[in-house]
Order: sequence, then structure tokens, then C-alpha cells
Amino acid sequence: MKKIFKIFLMVWVALPVWAQDGDAGKMDPKAQEKIRAARIAFITDRLGLTPEEAERFWPIYREFSNKRLELNQQFEQAKRNPDVKKPKEEHERELVELGFKLKQQELDLEKEYSTRILNVIPAQKLMALRTAEDDFRRLLMQQIQQRQLQEQRKQQAQDRNEQRLRQRNN
Repeated sequence: MKKIFKIFLMVWVALPVWAQDGDAGKMDPKAQEKIRAARIAFITDRLGLTPEEAERFWPIYREFSNKRLELNQQFEQAKRNPDVKKPKEEHERELVELGFKLKQQELDLEKEYSTRILNVIPAQKLMALRTAEDDFRRLLMQQIQQRQLQEQRKQQAQDRNEQRLRQRNN
């Protein structure tokens, strides 16, 4: 329980910069590192990795995550930079095809890395990995939403105070 609280606290501290930018690409590198460390701690705890397993697991997982991120970035880049010479319908059709191609590459990547990871940790822990990733992502999103709600409430309170001051001065 203490570990989960520490992870929660690490993520909570890292969120202000990310929640303000709203774009992981623009996130402060220190905040990115804190979230990365929190993810490692969370997944290590959830999977119950031994120190030996963790030492062998994390380099493989990082390599897999980086390659998966590259695939996602390819699609995002294609979406953001359409070929202006092509009609919109053709561009969207190409995006659909690219999406299928990248999904297949991601599946192939997952198969390859699952095989490598199974040489390091038991299948039970590999099966728990996806759940742990999803749980961490959900926790992160909840904290972002809570942070944004707090910021909205803070802004609303400031606006009300400014309005009261204006009314008093009139």
C-alpha cells in the first residue's frame, strides 16, 4: 500500500506541467522522467518483479515501448501532414490503410517482444503486464482530470473575487 501511495504521489507531483500543456510532446522533461519512474515503480510492484527479473525485464520493455511509440508517431505525423496535392478522401483512405499496416506491425512487435520477455519473467507476469499498463494509464488520466478540475475551480474563485472587487469599487 505504501508503494502505491508513493507512486500516486510521484505522478501527482509530475502532472502540473503536463496538464497545463495538454500535450505529452511539450511536457517538461523532468515531469516526463517522474512519470516514467512512477510507471516503472507501479508496473514493477503490480507484477511483483524480483530485482533480478526487473534488471532483465526493463531494458527489453523500454526497447519495446520506444518502438511502439515510433509506430504511433508515424500515424500521428501522417494525420498532421496531409499531402495537399491529394483530395481529402484519398488522404483519409491512405490513413485507414496506414492505420491497418501500423496495427499489424504493432502486433508483430508485441509477439516478438512477448517471446523475449517470456525468457525473463513467467507467463503469469506477462499476462498481468497489460492490466498494469492500463491501470497506470487510467490512474494518470484520473489525476490529470482531477488536476484540471482543481485548476478550473481555482480560476472560477479568482474570477468571482475579481468580480466582487469590481462591484465594490463601483
